[in-house]
Amino acid sequence: MYTHEGTYIIAFSLSKAHMSVSPEFKGMDVFKDKIEAAGYTHSKMLFRIKYTDKVDYDLLSEMIEFNIEDKAGYTKFWRG
Repeated sequence: MYTHEGTYIIAFSLSKAHMSVSPEFKGMDVFKDKIEAAGYTHSKMLFRIKYTDKVDYDLLSEMIEFNIEDKAGYTKFWRG
């Protein structure tokens, strides 16, 4: 889990078949089309990168930058 100035930015978790990425609901909503275009499966709160998939580092970077900018000055950990 990565935070910036006390607020959640993004988290990664590993499983046997894939890595899950969670940029929070707003990040999923904003980047849904790009997540699907990259071929990643997803749910409401996370998407999955199979270990056989190409990792779209540009997409991950864009999500991180978005959350840092969007949550600048935000005083809570999670979005409400």
